[in-house]
Amino acid sequence: MDHPDFSFRQALQRLDSAGLLLKVEDEVDTDLELTSVLFKQPERAMLFNNVKGHDTRVVGNFLGAEENVLAIYQMDVATIRNFITEGLTNPIAPKHVESGPVQAVQRNNPDLLEYLPLPRYAPNDGGRYISGGVVIAKDPDSGVFNASYHRFMHVDGNKLAIQLDLGRDLRHLWEQAKAKGERLPIAIVLGADIGIQYAAGIMGAQLPRDMDEFHVASGICRAPVELIDCKTVPLKVPANAEIVMEGYISPDEEVEEGPFMEFIGLYSDVSPSPITTVECLYHREDPIWHVIMTKESPILRKHILEGAILKAVQASAPCVTDVALTEGGLYRFHLHIAVKKEKAADEGYQRNAIFAAIAALKDLDLIIVVDDDIDIRNWTDVEWALATRFDASKGLILMPGSRGHEYVPISEDGVRTKLGIDATLPFGFEKRHFRVPIPPADLSKYTTSLDPSGI
Repeated sequence: MDHPDFSFRQALQRLDSAGLLLKVEDEVDTDLELTSVLFKQPERAMLFNNVKGHDTRVVGNFLGAEENVLAIYQMDVATIRNFITEGLTNPIAPKHVESGPVQAVQRNNPDLLEYLPLPRYAPNDGGRYISGGVVIAKDPDSGVFNASYHRFMHVDGNKLAIQLDLGRDLRHLWEQAKAKGERLPIAIVLGADIGIQYAAGIMGAQLPRDMDEFHVASGICRAPVELIDCKTVPLKVPANAEIVMEGYISPDEEVEEGPFMEFIGLYSDVSPSPITTVECLYHREDPIWHVIMTKESPILRKHILEGAILKAVQASAPCVTDVALTEGGLYRFHLHIAVKKEKAADEGYQRNAIFAAIAALKDLDLIIVVDDDIDIRNWTDVEWALATRFDASKGLILMPGSRGHEYVPISEDGVRTKLGIDATLPFGFEKRHFRVPIPPADLSKYTTSLDPSGI
């Protein structure tokens, strides 16, 4: 199938052409002001052309709404999910090139605050942060490249503290290096191709550790990602990126990192984190700094997760027609499932789908199953199904002591009771529960007015 150019610049251009990129021309300060403006309209991509104290422009809320994703991919939701899923299962080898626009300007041992518009996001943040950087590392034994998102807190000069969550592949590589008393070489990439951004956002269960994420990114883009050699570390980075920082994670030097507002909208705990020293910084002639906010992080994974969940639940429950992660559930914790019961033997599969979905994504805590005449992307429609089709004495499913996400503070280190809701009609009952159709109307045919001249 035909597909667009997935470079960061071209993606921004498509947002602009679709009228989805708001340009802010007034001067904004990186100390709380810039992020406050982004929080005001989290679904609106914004390009700040006048950042106080910096020549570098800043973009935020890049993938802050599904409408943005649809415009970038130029596809509908179902096609995007299939496109990404097929890319995951059909990796393509990247292409090495000798040069690229990202290495136009180079600085060694840079004072990062002098050159980069690092924001302070929220009042109690532990410092200024890098939130949109894709970290590139390599397994020294297999040669497999890893790409992943990690936040960095600026410490001083060219020093950063990196947050390495337990269970993450980059932490595994760092622990291997630490055991040898060695530094781990990394590159931090801002403004990478869309395929690389999506590959970096895929969770470990869907992307085994032995799969090279540059190959996956190329598969998602349907074309080889162009890579160039780094200047000071034995790695490769995308040639068309906006900004790259090269450096090393220390095996033994640590500082207290945090607090920082996590994607769930709550502050993280302060904890010891290893120091990263940036030895080299380079960028395009006119670079754009990418800020990732709390809403953009979950939606980056939305279509990947939906595709994986749909595949898993349809294997266990063939009557499932669609799934949708919800915005209020941060595209991670709440799921709506649509089913179509065509025969008596389909009864009960709607409940199997609940368990299959949780097996596919452990972070799910609430799953609502409805019939396929309900719009699962419209919460009002789903709530209507709860109001008219749900009997708590029969349709409530509690799963105590289940493993979820450790960031949810109401849980006990990630363990809580999960909830399934069966709001489907029993097979055959739909004939006695006929939803009244509303005749269509075209309001453009009528002359209307809001003139307050009188009645």
